[in-house]
Amino acid sequence: MLAAVTVGNVWATRKADKLNGFKLMQVELLNGGQKLVAIDTISAGVGDRVLICTGSTARRMAGDDNCPIDAAIIGIIDNDCEI
Repeated sequence: MLAAVTVGNVWATRKADKLNGFKLMQVELLNGGQKLVAIDTISAGVGDRVLICTGSTARRMAGDDNCPIDAAIIGIIDNDCEI
């Protein structure tokens, strides 16, 4: 699991059929600044600190192990703990 902050929405006029219904967001990892695109499974907003899972775990969040997903937002960080 990784901690990140959402920095914006990603709009795609065309995408794989298996991605229909998923909101895409750009996130920036808190431990290095790398940016990723992740599906949003919990209705996070821009500026939220979130938890990200990657790889096969992210695909399971979509309910399909064959879905072309590498990262998923799975939680919103509520407190100001040091990460």
